[in-house]
Amino acid sequence: MTSSHAKTVGVRTIRIAAAVIRDDSGKLLLVRKRGTSTFMQAGGKIEPGEAPATALARELREELGIVVDPTTASHLGSFSAPAANEPDARVEAELFELAIAGKPMPAAEIEEMIWLSPELASGMELAPLTADIVLPRYGRQS
Repeated sequence: MTSSHAKTVGVRTIRIAAAVIRDDSGKLLLVRKRGTSTFMQAGGKIEPGEAPATALARELREELGIVVDPTTASHLGSFSAPAANEPDARVEAELFELAIAGKPMPAAEIEEMIWLSPELASGMELAPLTADIVLPRYGRQS
């Protein structure tokens, strides 16, 4: 067994669905969970047997009080990154872009919500998925 293999043996995988949501000016919606300092995409864990877009709609309703039709979510791809708040874990993320109606409000385990201008992200504590994948690939409105 190589040392690099030994390092990956204890890594747990968490399947999540996450959202790229922009306002009219191109700012990205990010959330911070209670008791943490890291901002990330809204979304959450996919339950066994649950479709990723359905999980995302459920999480957005629970965490931000917004109702979305899962069929309107545009699948951007599947990505892997270190988990922000769980050591020795990685997230396997199904990333979706969608528009929302209404005003999101933090609920459940969400303590704070911000609209981030991508060019002002440096120096912020961001989840690896947000910093390494979302901002470089989807941070600018096309």
